[in-house]
Amino acid sequence: MRLVQFELSNGERRVGVVEGGLVREVQDAHTVRDLALAAIEAGTNLQQQVNALGLGTSHVYAELLATLRILPPLDHPDPAHMLVSGTGLTHLGSASARDKMHQHAGDEAAMTDTMRIFKWGVEGGKPDAGQAGVQPEWFYKGDGSIVVRPGQPFPLPPFAEDAGEEPELSGLYVIGHDGKPYRLGYAVGNEFSDHVMERKNYLYLAHSKLRSCSYGPELRVGELPQHLAGTSRILRDGEVLWQNEFLSGEANMCHSLENLEYHHFKYSQFLRPGDVHIHFFGTATLSFADGIRTRPGDVFEISQTEFGAPLINGIEPAPAALEPGTVGTL
Repeated sequence: MRLVQFELSNGERRVGVVEGGLVREVQDAHTVRDLALAAIEAGTNLQQQVNALGLGTSHVYAELLATLRILPPLDHPDPAHMLVSGTGLTHLGSASARDKMHQHAGDEAAMTDTMRIFKWGVEGGKPDAGQAGVQPEWFYKGDGSIVVRPGQPFPLPPFAEDAGEEPELSGLYVIGHDGKPYRLGYAVGNEFSDHVMERKNYLYLAHSKLRSCSYGPELRVGELPQHLAGTSRILRDGEVLWQNEFLSGEANMCHSLENLEYHHFKYSQFLRPGDVHIHFFGTATLSFADGIRTRPGDVFEISQTEFGAPLINGIEPAPAALEPGTVGTL
């Protein structure tokens, strides 16, 4: 089952099930978060909760996408109660992509930290069930205010030095009233980072991740195939500028999803009841590593058959949120 959140022409929100070219409304469901919390309270899963409510009015999916009425498939009414985070060096090949990006090929000393963390993941990232493996690289992206809905452009702040895509799998979670994290499912995501800034110094990684992101348009409920193969491409003036395959799923990863989830949710501050978490699981495919430099007007398209419609976002310049020297004093 694949779910979407969308707006009616009058702005009211609905939850829908994707059935071919149609989206069918879930009866009396206005947000996926509320749907999930109700399922937790009832002791059922998300699909059972949808089945219990039943389906109603149908909408043409292509029209909802074209009119930008498809929302991210999970959000929170208060963006401050939504945490967007991620892990890196989790995929087989991700270390070589990182090193290529940093242009350190052959310089073993310079890529020691990258290769060391990657090696730890290969050796201990897939522990036995119920056991904790080695922890991955982890980063914070922002709260719910950084999320861009499918179809809309990423804002490019004036201090940005790059606007690079990162095609990834993302996990979507709600914290139940019992203080436990519950995975609703997965979505295709574009983690969108500043690779020029990161390349200057690896300690700028934290800065480079403080950008917008997008995921969806669909939430895939249930377990994942072990092997997932999708396509990431960049369009410029309607033509394909760059295209590559990106692989995900545990068969292509050096960490298990369970291990990545544990090392995120082991922190008590991430277990606040009712909060929403979006967690990006990493990638081994970057256009930046192939020498591509994007610019406003370019369009990212990330697709994976198992997740339905592709995730499409552009880039547009954004005004500065704050000018130097304008912090007030009390």
